[in-house]
Amino acid sequence: MTTTEAIERPIPGGNDVLVEFDDGIAWVQLNRPAKRNAMSVGLAKEMNEVLDALETDPRCGVLVLTGVGDAFSAGMDLKDFFRATDGLGDIERHRAYRSTRAWQWRNLMHYAKPTIAMVNGWCFGGAFTPLIACDLAIADEKAVFGLSEINWGVIPGGAVSKAIATVMGDRQALYYVMTGEQFDGARAAAMGLVNEAVPKDRLRARTTEIARTLLGKNPTVLRQAKLAYKYAREMNWEQASEYLTAKVDQTNFVDPEKGKEQGLKQFLDEKTFRPGMGAYNRPE
Repeated sequence: MTTTEAIERPIPGGNDVLVEFDDGIAWVQLNRPAKRNAMSVGLAKEMNEVLDALETDPRCGVLVLTGVGDAFSAGMDLKDFFRATDGLGDIERHRAYRSTRAWQWRNLMHYAKPTIAMVNGWCFGGAFTPLIACDLAIADEKAVFGLSEINWGVIPGGAVSKAIATVMGDRQALYYVMTGEQFDGARAAAMGLVNEAVPKDRLRARTTEIARTLLGKNPTVLRQAKLAYKYAREMNWEQASEYLTAKVDQTNFVDPEKGKEQGLKQFLDEKTFRPGMGAYNRPE
């Protein structure tokens, strides 16, 4: 059964983020459709509260980030973010920036649960950061992407340039940064910005399929595997080798399911599990 749940927020009457639970999946929706879900200071505060709440909420096994209406997000709200912060003192302005960075990549990049970005429409500028910070991404094949900042006299702000450099090749990234041209979901998939692009009427179903696959995995091992990858990619080979060896030992120690032990027993002793043919039989 699908239900919509209100998560308590420190901002009275806050409604810039909606959360819908569906049998282990938390659909987190940016909810400013009149502004194509452009991201404001208020939205950042709500998103941080939502992420904090869902990280320990048993109803959330996989988090899907998307937008209400015909947009994932049009990027940063120029009026409600930049104009508003221009009028603040130095400390308050940096607090607003810190709040935005916290949800867009600091928290999302290393989130304790699997994350999927579902790009249902417009995705511009600052929206590339949370898109890329999510573990996986699926897009409507006709969604519209763009790094259009060059067209109005600025460079991509925040951590956008760093974000795109982690998933796009230099030639592709620089082309769109320097020309400001738009591209569609199919092109985004071809460049590796998203995992795949599907017809709009298949978008939610395909995202759900992937989420269900992730829900079937050992959650401790899944978390350790994604974090191991993300940290190791910043290391040299020697550092990564030592780190990953230690990470395997740590995973075995903290895993309440004892996945390695169960998998080997079912494969070697019971002959009930074949690697490459799905997951081992997990306890109920």
